[in-house]
Amino acid sequence: MAKDTVIKQHAETEYAKELEALAKQDQSARPVNWKLSPWAVVKYIMGGELEDGTHISPKYFGSRRIIEVAVSTLVTDRALLLMGVPGTAKTWVSEHLSAAISGTSTLLVQGTAGINEDTLRYSWNYASLLSKGPSEEAMVASPIMVAMQQGKIARVEELTRIPSDVQDTLITVLSEKTLPVPELNKEVQALKGFNVIATANDRDKGINDLSSALKRRFNTVVLPLPNSLEEEVKIVKTRVDQLGKGLDILSEPAPVKEIQRLVTMFRELRSGKTSDGKTKLKIPSATLSTAEAISVINSGQALAAHFGDGKLKARDLAAGVIGAIIKDPTQDNEVWEEYLETVIRERKDWSDLYRAFREFK
Repeated sequence: MAKDTVIKQHAETEYAKELEALAKQDQSARPVNWKLSPWAVVKYIMGGELEDGTHISPKYFGSRRIIEVAVSTLVTDRALLLMGVPGTAKTWVSEHLSAAISGTSTLLVQGTAGINEDTLRYSWNYASLLSKGPSEEAMVASPIMVAMQQGKIARVEELTRIPSDVQDTLITVLSEKTLPVPELNKEVQALKGFNVIATANDRDKGINDLSSALKRRFNTVVLPLPNSLEEEVKIVKTRVDQLGKGLDILSEPAPVKEIQRLVTMFRELRSGKTSDGKTKLKIPSATLSTAEAISVINSGQALAAHFGDGKLKARDLAAGVIGAIIKDPTQDNEVWEEYLETVIRERKDWSDLYRAFREFK
């Protein structure tokens, strides 16, 4: 399949040139089966300039120390658990860590309430199983088993979405670095370089707490929301530009002014007060994360491209903003109306936003 027809490239494909440049200049010690040294992995995530002039784009905007702790964890026999509210780049960081360390980010298990132990361990090709009985040819390895066999990083997304009894399937894998296959009277032992990066959040409904035994197998690193308006605007701007190219949204780049206003709204409603601290606000049920802001801008750009003049304006944001904030019509309508009338209406340079929201209603 042609690369330019894929909606989203894997990190190791999209940033292949950066990874290649880092590998060439990386003089630091590399753990067994790592493509880059821990120093180079952090450089890849945080960005910067190499001695040969290659620019490494930042993948994470935040504390360098957080990424250093995450990478150091993966050098040890402890697995890594990235915690944080939705939209704090847990999946993004997990993908890029795997790409930089193992050269692939595709050994992925997506956690849901419906998965069973086989998803984490192995399953069977039932046609082969019925004709030949249990055999290695009939066994279908899970991404975690493949990672163990190849000495690579496996990813488990939304670990707390997985039922607790299924989560505990990981205990033997993480503590003993082995996966028993009793049907074949054998086991799969992990090669050096194997580890697991899991992501989880404790904000959404429907989560399953980790058992104490499983928690002890992970080193937990919390990814916080951006500290400042400027940092969050930079994150949104960077990701929107990247996604716009991948989706071929034929609009002009999103104006920083519109991103600033959107992020300001989300930050104020998240914190329950205006940016100057003078007015207290009710907090909606929605998370209003950085990821949500990116989605709103992308939707607005699509509207501007196909039903406007290509320039993102207040009216292009209106539907996306309201949809992001009002998740519970009973509770959130009141929250939104109060914010609209007491904050947005009173800001003279936001009059176009106020009119757009009122027209949409």
